[in-house]
Amino acid sequence: MKIVINGPTTTEAVPGLAAIASEAKLVCAPDAASLGEALPGAEILLGWNFQSRDMQDQWHKANNLKWIHWCGAAVDRIMSPELMTSDIILTNARGIFDSVMAEYVLGYMLSELKLFRETGRLQDEKRWQARLTGKLAGSSAVIFGVGSIGRETARLLRSAGVEVSGVGRYARNDDPDFGTIFTSEQAFGTVSEADWVVGLLPLTEETTLYYNTNFFGTMKQGARFMNLGRGESVDEAALITALEQGTIAGAMLDVFHNEPLDQDRPIWDAPNIVISPHTSSYYAEYEEDMAKQFVKNLARFKEQIPLENVVDKNLGFVPSAS
Repeated sequence: MKIVINGPTTTEAVPGLAAIASEAKLVCAPDAASLGEALPGAEILLGWNFQSRDMQDQWHKANNLKWIHWCGAAVDRIMSPELMTSDIILTNARGIFDSVMAEYVLGYMLSELKLFRETGRLQDEKRWQARLTGKLAGSSAVIFGVGSIGRETARLLRSAGVEVSGVGRYARNDDPDFGTIFTSEQAFGTVSEADWVVGLLPLTEETTLYYNTNFFGTMKQGARFMNLGRGESVDEAALITALEQGTIAGAMLDVFHNEPLDQDRPIWDAPNIVISPHTSSYYAEYEEDMAKQFVKNLARFKEQIPLENVVDKNLGFVPSAS
């Protein structure tokens, strides 16, 4: 069995692969050229570098591919018309990043309400200045994206006393984690009442520039916006205007149209914004956990058992029902 690993230069860069080295031919492909050389005859592609777009250029070299495992929650970097119409199974890293991203959301909320950024500035200036801070319990949040990350975020926020609702493909009123889930068509009503808006949408044609002038204009004055989904979902110019005009109180972005974020991008200078370098999903052991997930699914592949985390290629994500 030939497995091509897109991203690393050596198999040692992927923890845990030694366990399968005796039962598979492992070939590393760190760039597009080496990927093109490695693909012929390969049955499996492990997309270790989930930011890579190499496969889109080398698709024609894949003459025996049966399964792609993408080591990220979002699969837009690997998606192509050829993959969508093929019989190749696509799986992702659903479940790996749920709790840490939920903690990231909660961390931003607490930091803003408890004025931690201002406290740090005052400490640097050696100024003793007491201030009134906010209270998280009793506030409301709407989460766009009700997959596994959104659900874990909803559960964590509920445990902190936040009233949570969600926006997904289908409306329902008895969801165990969100309570009420609205459709995109119903979303503006709940956005106008929420103190926190959390973006966790995958990137699709429908979600590109989803958070735009109309969206931010609908948000409650004094509310804050977070995006940890895909950068292309945010109209950055519209967000800057909303922050400058005080339409919303603040924002936190962890993902951007182009990464790394260029120093001349105006979003850096927007008021009341927290910018992080796509780190909401990173934690000390995440690579070990991603490798374990792949090895576990590889055992299922060999036994011809249905794989876990199968992406609906027409939707671009793993449906919640699965």
